[in-house]
Amino acid sequence: MIAFLTLELSIEAAQSLKDKRQVVRSLKDRLRARFNVGVAELDASGLWNRATVGVVSVSDSRDYLDGLMKNVERQATRIANNCGADVADSFVEYF
Repeated sequence: MIAFLTLELSIEAAQSLKDKRQVVRSLKDRLRARFNVGVAELDASGLWNRATVGVVSVSDSRDYLDGLMKNVERQATRIANNCGADVADSFVEYF
């Protein structure tokens, strides 16, 4: 099974593309280090106050992936809030 979590971030504190990149990079690095998951920015638009981040993991247990993605989402919300951003929307898909 593959779990794919999409996080839509609202970065109201960003005044430039550099501010946005700092928030996204911090989120990606911390999630990778803590959960050993793949993380990437999906929609690299020029908007300073929006970002889409994808998180993926592979396992033979859907229950494990479900719990992992819930924990990743909770931690991502904490990290984003500490960086001046909010998780505006999130959803998980399983393949």
